[in-house]
Amino acid sequence: MNLKIGIALPQIGRWASPEAIIRVAQGAEGMGLSSLWVLDRLLLPTNPMDLWPAVTSGGAWPDAYGVTFDPIETLTLAAAKTERIRLGTGIVDALYMPPILLGRRLATLDVMSGGRLVAGLSQGWSKDEFKATGASLSRRGRGFEEYLRVLRAIWGPDPVEFSGMFYTIPESRIGPKPTQSGGPPILSGGNSPAAFARAGRIADGLVIGGASIPSWEKFREIIDSFRSSAATNGRDPGALEVVSSVNRAISDRKLPEPRQPLSGDIEQMAEDLSVASSVGVNHVFFNMNFAQVPIETQLAFVEKLLDAV
Repeated sequence: MNLKIGIALPQIGRWASPEAIIRVAQGAEGMGLSSLWVLDRLLLPTNPMDLWPAVTSGGAWPDAYGVTFDPIETLTLAAAKTERIRLGTGIVDALYMPPILLGRRLATLDVMSGGRLVAGLSQGWSKDEFKATGASLSRRGRGFEEYLRVLRAIWGPDPVEFSGMFYTIPESRIGPKPTQSGGPPILSGGNSPAAFARAGRIADGLVIGGASIPSWEKFREIIDSFRSSAATNGRDPGALEVVSSVNRAISDRKLPEPRQPLSGDIEQMAEDLSVASSVGVNHVFFNMNFAQVPIETQLAFVEKLLDAV
């Protein structure tokens, strides 16, 4: 099985703190995990305009979002305390800030981490967050595609100049440039057929929420759609990465069959990782912070999982 395994840093909820972030970052690197991940959430609305999209939540937003450390600053702290492990945003809602700002922040993090960044981005969905940031919902879709082109221009050689439908950059020198040539790989997140097709068309990979996918057949359908879009647009599907988050705790007991993919105890999860690899997933990371699992328990679970795999 050629599958990378990562863990989310404790940037949200009850256990979020600088000390916890450092402990998980160093513990994950020490046990040989491939990656550390963060997410993006600006607020926890009291009366949200949108229901939470995860099917299992009943529409309620996770209480853990009441405390959310900024994703880029969190990864910068992790980068300073580690040496080799990859650092991923899974995901940052790009449209909430101008591409010139996000582009420079991500380039700076890539330089400071020695070229370890993976930039998972999405266009966002929360009406409350769009309202709070002053961003326009009308820029979803075509605006997000243009946004990614702007990022790649910013990370490319100087002078940088861009003139599009939504964004303009006058001819300028823009630095620093990322350590990774052309910039960090961009993974596109989303939960719709249009998002899967867009990722295949313009991104270096796809990020999906594995805990919300009901079956392995649906997993395969999503990944086939993504890779088919890449092929249709003249790209090499095999060169693109599929990353799945698992936003749940590993169970301390075996779950009855049938069950959702990537659920259950250590043994069931290890079996599922093998299946995930067979349907085309390249990378899985576990986020137990929604369940507010203590960090030492998180590290112990993942270490046992590595042994089982």
